[in-house]
Amino acid sequence: MTLSHFDSDGQAHMVDVSAKSVTARIAVATGAVRMLPETLALVQAGTAKKGDVLGTARLAGIMAAKRTADLIPLCHPLPITAVSLTLTPDLSLPGVRIEATVKTTGQTGVEMEALTAVSVACLTIYDMLKAAEKSMMIEGISVILKDGGKSGRYEAK
Repeated sequence: MTLSHFDSDGQAHMVDVSAKSVTARIAVATGAVRMLPETLALVQAGTAKKGDVLGTARLAGIMAAKRTADLIPLCHPLPITAVSLTLTPDLSLPGVRIEATVKTTGQTGVEMEALTAVSVACLTIYDMLKAAEKSMMIEGISVILKDGGKSGRYEAK
């Protein structure tokens, strides 16, 4: 297996995508923030000290997706056409499950943008609730769907 972000000398470089076709692309990533039931109750009641945890985390995730190329050194800046985040309180976790969907029409995929959106949404939840609980855990961040481009469709099993 060869890794596209390394040249023949093993040096990191940005992949040249200029010969790739422009296609519709989508990526979906998920993750979760595990917390105590009492902390989740603050989220659900809307009584966290810093305000609307889920709304703020949703906006942070959207902003992060748009800034991915500024954060990840070898990512291409992309014309993102849509970003959506779903943040769902889950008593069985207990915690909040996050799903980000990112779309573009371009020459490279948006997996990194979806992963960045989920990661920053999780970090925002932690930041907004850390006064109530420092033991929260961010977990399970992964791509569950990618479609478009030469490599086609990927769905996690």
